[in-house]
Amino acid sequence: MDELQSALNAHVDQVADLVEKLSAELRSGLKPAYENFLGFFHAIDWKEPWLICLISFHVFLLLVTFMSRKNINFQMCLFLLALGGVYLAERLNRILSANWKSFAEQNYFDTNGLFLSVLWSGPLLVISIIILVNTLFSLCYLMVRWKRAELRHRARAANSKED
Repeated sequence: MDELQSALNAHVDQVADLVEKLSAELRSGLKPAYENFLGFFHAIDWKEPWLICLISFHVFLLLVTFMSRKNINFQMCLFLLALGGVYLAERLNRILSANWKSFAEQNYFDTNGLFLSVLWSGPLLVISIIILVNTLFSLCYLMVRWKRAELRHRARAANSKED
């Protein structure tokens, strides 16, 4: 019994050490990511008119998504358009990179497309996920309604056979 207790204690100590090391790595690993995010955030001139329009577009799209949550057909069109916008982000980045002087004060459009991924594709993907979750909830609700109607129909059919 003592051997089992000592083996269990050794295992618990080993797991505690692993969790402590993982926690320390995560804390030290997230600090550079946070600093990179702050650098990215401060490098952008948020008062540029086209950026204000882009953010306004995403807010408008989010409001339309919430307001049309009962209209599944419209939301599916919106879902496909949002995913189409994400799909075309690479081409859009190339076009905007070539013509940035006509609408911006600095070139935000690098070859990797980080800026456009964060400010264009990211919000579109979030809106797409909201639409997808809403659609799944609507489908669950529809399945419950259908099953209730089926059970009511069976009950009526059973009552009519008894009469």
